[in-house]
Amino acid sequence: MNAIPSLGPLVRVRDLSISFRLDKHTTFEAVKRISFDIPANTTVALVGESGSGKSVTSLAILGLLPPENSIVDAKSQIMYGGRNLASLPPRELQKMRGADISMIFQEPMTSLNPVFTVGFQLEEVLRLHIGLAGGKARRRAVELLAEVGIPEPERRIDYFPSQMSGGQQQRVMIAMAIACEPKLLIADEPTTALDVTIQKQILELIADLQRRREMSVLFITHDLAVVGEIADYVIVMRNGEIREQGPAKQVFEAPRDAYTRALLQCRPQLDRRPERLPVIDDFMGAAAAPAEPPERARGVSSGDPIVLSVRNLSKSFYGREGLFGRREFKAVKNVSFDLPKGKTLGLVGESGSGKTTVGMTLMRLHEATGGEAHFDGEDILNMSAKAFMPYKRRIQIIFQNPYASLNPRFIVGQILTEPMEIHGIGAGAQERADLAFELLAKVGLPEVSFYKYPHEFSGGQRQRIAIARCLTLKPDILICDESVSALDVSVQAQVLNLLTDLQAEYGLSYIFISHDLAVVKYISDQIMVMNQGEIVEIADSDEIYRRPKEAYTQRLLASIPKGWQGGRLRPGVPFARPG
Repeated sequence: MNAIPSLGPLVRVRDLSISFRLDKHTTFEAVKRISFDIPANTTVALVGESGSGKSVTSLAILGLLPPENSIVDAKSQIMYGGRNLASLPPRELQKMRGADISMIFQEPMTSLNPVFTVGFQLEEVLRLHIGLAGGKARRRAVELLAEVGIPEPERRIDYFPSQMSGGQQQRVMIAMAIACEPKLLIADEPTTALDVTIQKQILELIADLQRRREMSVLFITHDLAVVGEIADYVIVMRNGEIREQGPAKQVFEAPRDAYTRALLQCRPQLDRRPERLPVIDDFMGAAAAPAEPPERARGVSSGDPIVLSVRNLSKSFYGREGLFGRREFKAVKNVSFDLPKGKTLGLVGESGSGKTTVGMTLMRLHEATGGEAHFDGEDILNMSAKAFMPYKRRIQIIFQNPYASLNPRFIVGQILTEPMEIHGIGAGAQERADLAFELLAKVGLPEVSFYKYPHEFSGGQRQRIAIARCLTLKPDILICDESVSALDVSVQAQVLNLLTDLQAEYGLSYIFISHDLAVVKYISDQIMVMNQGEIVEIADSDEIYRRPKEAYTQRLLASIPKGWQGGRLRPGVPFARPG
């Protein structure tokens, strides 16, 4: 490893500018002359929305930008150990990756090779960087798996990635990243796709490793609630520029930039439920922060009309066992609930709890193995597919990933009018097009969107298109399956406000499935907690957060990132703003 000077920051970034070639004549400047320091033995959070330049910055530090279309300005400096990484030859950068600076990526399933065991992949890192091989490499790999909290590491070292849960896969990625004891660990959105309990475990693991190994961490995220729990220093980016940077205490308690204040306010808070969530535009250019809107009442009463009544819903999946046998996995076990008209039922639980299977079974995308679901007096689970067809129009689902749920070969106009044509809505093509334009306006998109393809929109805009597609069929019930989980906090606020407005206008009933408990509390009237296919607890949203009865619910609520609570347990070294 390289000798690192004892004085000064571990990494010093100065005037970093990065552009990408879009075609022969056009370039896009993704990062614009930013400067910051990463002190030794500290955690620095790089915060911003999608497109802010934070991930591009981290890739530049490791020299992982695509060489065919990226341009790093010649004046840029990324100083580490007396060398400028921005101008280091590829061979030298390759020696440094993993050994001096390592990275944890957001999605472990795309980072781990599915055809090799986790042990093979760990041992490969040890062999390439520090020359360990054979039994020594295997023993060290087992030690690393144990250090990151993998149970039974001697046995699981021979597992393939597909045999592990998402949280365990991320732990394996962390083990690979720390294998060579790097001085800097870059964590790029390492908890975004994880359940709240697994997220808490990974955050605690990274913080613990940072303290014990005395390394620095560059933590990249869009969630300031997470930042408040792990960071010593915060750097806020927008549109390739640094808007604000400083100690976490200063950024959270007295933010100077309007954009920072907006990010802090956009996320739903556990202690309040405003009628509308603030969005970025409410703060930008305003002389003062917008006035706090009044609180919105939530909850259900005995007099609310019931639109859907589910009783003893069960769903099993079957796999082969042996030569002739089969194994049953009970994903949903005797689930019963009522959904009142114009209200929102939140479904929460960890991965594998059965919450998504409930939604898919009610849509008949999975066939139930038991139970009933009465809608308009009819049991929609036990009728024929033909008889269910009229009800399919009235129960719609918004999926988590709008990238995958919109046909990339259709323009938005086709995406919106196709379901109307299938279900016989509208007298002709012109009437269906008029309705599509009306719905685009309803979800806040301009008319020109009708003629564009999905790839021409941002993630938040695509989710609005997905919502508009559901509304074309004038449904009574919308199932929202993690429909805001992948969105930036500001876009998330816009979509939640939209869902609230549509519910008030059309009297829609929502089944809102999510692992984000702060979002669920904000939008739900009633919350149903699931674990291993069963209902653990069901109550009004305020009641379940105020007085959770079951230990599992209490554990879920204790895992919610609380944001800034007055600082980390370990005080950081003094923060020096780059000169």
